[in-house]
Amino acid sequence: MELWLDALAIVILAILIDRFIGDVPNAIHPLRWMGNILDAIDRRIKTRDSAFTSVLGFLSYLLVFVIFGGIGILLIALVHGLVSAYDDVWGEVAWIIISAFIFKIQFAIFSFRKHCDPICEDLDAGRVEDAAAKVQMIVSRNTKGMDPEHIASSCCETISENLVDSILSPTFYFGLLGILGSIMFRCANLMDAMWGYLNDKYGRLGFFPAKFDDVLGWLTSRVSPLFVALAALFLRMDWRAAVPAARAEHTKTPSPNSGWPMTAVSAALGISMEKKDVYVMGQGPLPTTKDVQRCMRLVELTSILFILLICFPLYAFLGIQVQLFFEDLILSVLPI
Repeated sequence: MELWLDALAIVILAILIDRFIGDVPNAIHPLRWMGNILDAIDRRIKTRDSAFTSVLGFLSYLLVFVIFGGIGILLIALVHGLVSAYDDVWGEVAWIIISAFIFKIQFAIFSFRKHCDPICEDLDAGRVEDAAAKVQMIVSRNTKGMDPEHIASSCCETISENLVDSILSPTFYFGLLGILGSIMFRCANLMDAMWGYLNDKYGRLGFFPAKFDDVLGWLTSRVSPLFVALAALFLRMDWRAAVPAARAEHTKTPSPNSGWPMTAVSAALGISMEKKDVYVMGQGPLPTTKDVQRCMRLVELTSILFILLICFPLYAFLGIQVQLFFEDLILSVLPI
């Protein structure tokens, strides 16, 4: 097949894997392994306040990127090369499948249904304490004693915030640089989640990954309201409000990037989102469980539109070439 058809097959198959199969089990998920490596590094660092600690943060990022980027591209190259040695057609099919599978690991469009649907079921049945306990799994705030409206708001906040970090950014860099691009972003994003705290322990160690994550998410966060508006148009939501709201309210969140998709989604849904003592965004009422379901549909369609309109064209004409270059480089030094 033509390379652009291969690229389309990889992107579509990755979306289908995400929708109908989902994530690999947490115990064997690469992000879990990455986290274990970072925990091991963290435990061995004794001095936290020196300039060299910042260097260690940078070197730690390079280490996990080289390990997981190397494993990812090596697996793709080996499958492609070994199967193609026997049959070119089946080699191409195997390459599409392994590329799609590894690409899917880097993003998650439909995963929040697994977390939010049980929360909504508890709220609809009046089991508020059970819902509060479950929402603790997807937010970092204390949820004990939280009322139903703020539980629903927590769901909508998490879903919309992760539009950029879990979907748009990894797929954008996949488009630019192939598998290595998506892994590049995923490493920075995980390290920011683990080490990106402005305190004595992580202020220096997490400085590079936190700033790199902000840089990598700068563009995707700022274009996200456009795709939220497009998806809202198809879903007959308030698409006209998304972009103006993002421009006006994106600074309400502590993160320089997360406010853009969150404010756009809240405006399109016609709701408010509130994290007590931190921010209130949007002009409407706090969400209900129906709004959580609407939020998931909006973010899912936004993600698919972005992947088809931005990720796929970039990958078809650029990222796939970068990926093949590194695959060929690996195969050139292996006795296959």
